[in-house]
Amino acid sequence: MARYVMRVRTDLPPAEAFAYMSDLRNFAEWDPGVGSAEQVKGDGPGLSTAYDLDASGSMLRYVVEEYEPPAKVVATASNRFITSVDLITVEPDGAGSIVTYDADLTLNGLLKLGDPLLGVAFKRIGDKAAAGLVEKLQGVRLS
Repeated sequence: MARYVMRVRTDLPPAEAFAYMSDLRNFAEWDPGVGSAEQVKGDGPGLSTAYDLDASGSMLRYVVEEYEPPAKVVATASNRFITSVDLITVEPDGAGSIVTYDADLTLNGLLKLGDPLLGVAFKRIGDKAAAGLVEKLQGVRLS
C-alpha cells in the first residue's frame, strides 16, 4: 500500500473549502495527474455520487462512501489494477480552514508485489498534486 497525506492551510472558510474539495470534478483543476473528471451519478457533491477520473491514463470510478458537510468526504475507486481510498477532511482554523487530503493506493491481485515501488512513484505524483492544491486554495502547505 502507498499512502500520501497533505495538509493545506487556506483562508477559505470551512464551508467553501469543503464545497470545492467534495466536488471531485475539481480534482482536474489542481491535480496534474488527473486528465479529466466527470460526474456520472448524482447532481453535485453528495453521498453515493460517482465520478470518472482519468488518472494518469487509467480510468477510475470514484464513489462517495461518506459525505459529512462541512467536515469529511470519503471516496473509493477500484479497477483491475489499483484500489484508491481518498479521505478529505476540512477543519476550521480561525476564519479559514485546514484541508487534509489522505490517499491510500493499493495494487490489486498479483500486482501487490509492486506495492513498495508504488510508494516511491506515489510520492512524486502526490507532491505535484499538493503543489497544485496549495495554489488552487491560495494556501500554505503544512505537511
